[in-house]
Amino acid sequence: MGIDELEVYCQAMAIGERVWRIVAGWDYFAKDTIGKQWVRAVDSVAANLSEGYGRFFYKEKRQYGYYSRGSLYETRTWMRKAANRGLISKQDADAMEGEFTTIGKKLNGYIKSIGSQPGAVHEERAEYEVSGLPKDVYPTTQQPN
Repeated sequence: MGIDELEVYCQAMAIGERVWRIVAGWDYFAKDTIGKQWVRAVDSVAANLSEGYGRFFYKEKRQYGYYSRGSLYETRTWMRKAANRGLISKQDADAMEGEFTTIGKKLNGYIKSIGSQPGAVHEERAEYEVSGLPKDVYPTTQQPN
């Protein structure tokens, strides 16, 4: 399977283009402060997925998945700042929040699948908390191995 067939990558690419179109219509000050940061963060979600996809060792692939997830959290922060400052509507912010949650679930599933089966990388659903950290990363009842 190629990177373009990976659903989480395609969704990350699409949301990046959506953010670009939104920010392109802002005035200079908004673009220069929030806009550039938001575009860089959202573009990093897909960029880190593709960089990891090209890595040979599964631990490197997984690490870039973690970078991608961090960029997704940063993207969400910049989106919230844009909404709080009246640069995007509450309706657009709510819609994007839903998209970020979907991408987060798929991203967690993708990360979890890396290295689980020799030669196979697949997407699956994983638990994801919208307001907090992913449950599968910091379990509350188990100590790290």
